[in-house]
Amino acid sequence: MKQCLANAQPRWTRRKQERPQELLDAALTIFSEKGFAGARLEDVAKSAGVSKGTVYLYYSNKEELLKAVVKEHVSPIVEEAKGLLEPDKSSAVLIREAIHLWWLKYGSTKLSSITKIVLSEANAFPELARFFYSEVVRPWWDYLESILKRGISRGEFSDIDTQYAAQVLCAPLVTLGLWKRTMDTCCGIDTNPMRYIEAHIQMVLGGLTCQQHVTGHSARLA
Repeated sequence: MKQCLANAQPRWTRRKQERPQELLDAALTIFSEKGFAGARLEDVAKSAGVSKGTVYLYYSNKEELLKAVVKEHVSPIVEEAKGLLEPDKSSAVLIREAIHLWWLKYGSTKLSSITKIVLSEANAFPELARFFYSEVVRPWWDYLESILKRGISRGEFSDIDTQYAAQVLCAPLVTLGLWKRTMDTCCGIDTNPMRYIEAHIQMVLGGLTCQQHVTGHSARLA
């Protein structure tokens, strides 16, 4: 019995080790509910069941706290998507998997509120917007562009402007996440995200693989 007690880890030690993650989880909830400007560190502390002073032990302000949430929960999604890149997979499959992964891990979760926060607060907090762009947006665009370039080099896709095509590929996903958090709620609409995403994928892949149509259209424009 004494040996078991000696080996048991004190509750306060476990709590201290778990506290940063608890604060990030609480911060995500508060940011999601109140936005960035409306959120207070006091709210985060209360949600996490700690004092405001405890929050300051780990994060000096709201900006640093939100950045930590992004690094902990959002940045790894891009790295996980890169893990899908296998030589035997077609580029079309990679695009489909990337889109579904992003929705599953980001768009359909509380994390998607971060996009709304960044877009709405960009002018007031430009440094926060620049951080999100460099930490999440740019790496995600770069990954999608790498798939598009891969598809073109392998003869799977039409030769297109991959830089902007990657951005166009992302835009409907951003719209879906924002719509579900705003218009669906306010207007009593029930947008089906899987139908939306499938329609998006079909349109994208149809355009990328329709070489004859694209070539003919380009010739007529010339």
